[in-house]
Amino acid sequence: MGNKTLAIIKPDAVANGHTGKIIDHIINAGFKIKAMKMIHLTRSSAEGFYEIHKERQFFGELVEYMTSTPCIPMALEKENAVEEYRKLIGATDPAKAAEGTIRKLYAKNIQFNAVHGSDSDENAAKEISHFFSRDELLNNYSN
Repeated sequence: MGNKTLAIIKPDAVANGHTGKIIDHIINAGFKIKAMKMIHLTRSSAEGFYEIHKERQFFGELVEYMTSTPCIPMALEKENAVEEYRKLIGATDPAKAAEGTIRKLYAKNIQFNAVHGSDSDENAAKEISHFFSRDELLNNYSN
């Protein structure tokens, strides 16, 4: 199992003022933030990031949503990072998410679901490199 994953605080959670609370959940769950920035995704960047969904019906809406307002991508580190972060955020549909998970607490619905988390170690590596250069990752940071 890998020790890094990508998290994104999505536009709805940023716009609704949940950024600090979500970051607190992440830190309190034992993750180290290795890189973080607030960005306003361009259409090109969003389309590239979600390219695996290009043929799906919701692709256009997803790109529109992710480019609507700023979001906050983060590279997180923890043992079994992908699995542990997915437990922390809960099911994609907040109505089905466990109590106390980030999506249960801060997501509006399945479309506006507050956060993204990588679904595999392989995708985590690809997704982190989409947002962060090697120089931006804090490899020697200990807190």
